[in-house]
Amino acid sequence: MGLPGYGSDLVVDLLQTLGIEYVAFNPGASFRGLHDSIVNYGWDRPRHLLVNHEEIAVAIAHGYGKARGRPMAAIVHDTVGLLHATMAIFIAWLDRAPVLVLGGTGPLATDRRRPWIDWIHTAQPTGQVVREFVKWDDQPASLSALPESLLRGYRIAMTEPRGPVYIALDTELQEARPEAPIPLPDPSRFAPPASPGADQAALATAGRWLVEAERPVVVADYLGRNAEAVQALIELAELLALAVVDQGSRFNFPSSHRFDLSDAAGEILAEADLVLALDLLDLQAPLTTVDRATREVRSRLPAGARVIDLSTRDLLLRSWTQDAGGLYPTDLAIVAETHVALPQLLQACRDFLLRTPAAKPRIEARATGLEARHRKLVDEARAQVERQWDSKPVSLPRLAMDLWDVVKDEDWVLVNRTLNWWTRRLWPWDRHDRYVGVSHGGSVGYGIGHAIGAALGQPGRFAINIQPDGDLLYTPSGLWTAAHHRIPMLIVMFNNRSYYNDEEHQATMARHRGRPVERKGIGIHIQDPDVDFAGLARSFGLYAEGPIEEPRDLRPALERAVRHVREERRPALVDVVTQPR
Repeated sequence: MGLPGYGSDLVVDLLQTLGIEYVAFNPGASFRGLHDSIVNYGWDRPRHLLVNHEEIAVAIAHGYGKARGRPMAAIVHDTVGLLHATMAIFIAWLDRAPVLVLGGTGPLATDRRRPWIDWIHTAQPTGQVVREFVKWDDQPASLSALPESLLRGYRIAMTEPRGPVYIALDTELQEARPEAPIPLPDPSRFAPPASPGADQAALATAGRWLVEAERPVVVADYLGRNAEAVQALIELAELLALAVVDQGSRFNFPSSHRFDLSDAAGEILAEADLVLALDLLDLQAPLTTVDRATREVRSRLPAGARVIDLSTRDLLLRSWTQDAGGLYPTDLAIVAETHVALPQLLQACRDFLLRTPAAKPRIEARATGLEARHRKLVDEARAQVERQWDSKPVSLPRLAMDLWDVVKDEDWVLVNRTLNWWTRRLWPWDRHDRYVGVSHGGSVGYGIGHAIGAALGQPGRFAINIQPDGDLLYTPSGLWTAAHHRIPMLIVMFNNRSYYNDEEHQATMARHRGRPVERKGIGIHIQDPDVDFAGLARSFGLYAEGPIEEPRDLRPALERAVRHVREERRPALVDVVTQPR
């Protein structure tokens, strides 16, 4: 690589300076200059990933950002590519994932536009399309402005709460020749700021309340962005015998811990006299129940229960989408990063506990009760496995156990979905890096891209993508990207041949209106014909087996696929026809 001869060469220099390892894109003329610079000036550094839809490009960057803890780039083709990418950008926004989206755009100078095509591919500004669900957007107007734009975008994406940013690059700017050298800045002098800490008086109050509480419950959701925060929660739970509910947007608490009561959330919240909410994007959702037919919302908490809300939710709000949920009453709200505040809260609890020795017998008795409840949940899950072992279609507990038996000796990481939490119930989720997290947005279409990105972000690990059927049908060409770039990943199809969430809604409507429930699957079932996902995968170059409909055929197929991923370092897919839930 020599001195930058074009503006796009400077962009590549900046991406390398920022440590960007990958860029994903579907080729487009509006960034032909940047494409050339990546390939011929940077010699494929950052490494490119070719995708067949911009939604997949951004989803890859989304999964990578969560797994790696820093952004990769997705490049989109001016207005049309950005419009394709908007859904994936919105999901990354909801998931608080750091993503750097770059977009080509036609010349802003109208006398430089080609007739027709540059006019319909140029917007003023392009970023207006996504402005309500990115943290920041920019459209630098000169070569000398490029370093600040890229540096600021990276810094904003990485500042908590994290999220996607969008930077539009004028084609004229990409293809312009610098008139003078443009120095590359030292990125260490533009690093993201330290995470916000908590008010000490508020932490002291929270610590006192936790020690004094009779039935305290922790509800955690995005805490697991940071391994230190997870460890602090484990220590806090053990100190005070706290029941913990893991909402699952990240790995927040070990599933095998004796105080994990995630599967008894409704029961323990109904008893709680204090709730410590940690990094909940939506505080209302886990603390309430909703009547599916009437939409009536009721609190899960008993009257008089206190709520401590510790999060950075209030630092990233928009009017366009109320993604923070309903305004829920709290008794103590603390704005801080949990990995900073939780160790301090832990110390506050220790200090108050030293001054309150009478609390220790109560805490010890609570620990015994919580441990017994945890064991009961484990036993119930195992019993469910036995009851459904020979069910046809394959039951989710059977699939989870057979899958565990063939991956338990691998350094595994779940990069997409959980089999409706059966993997968490039956597998030992014992490490912060075992599970990347589900999407808060619940969008169909993001799964395969997210899984590819998360696998890239965990190099050397055995990546497992539990892939819903309807989700893959939105972006099936992601399989080609996985095959082309040799992403070592096991893809297990969660193929219930239905958009089942809506099937439940239609059943609710039918019952509520006194109409025939048996018609609930019309317009929802993915059948007649059944999709041949194994054939689809083979057409894209993957090793694939299925559909597996007989439970006895499941484990041998999984064993062969695991062996292929391990030995060939390439993706493999097993299509399993499953029960809906």
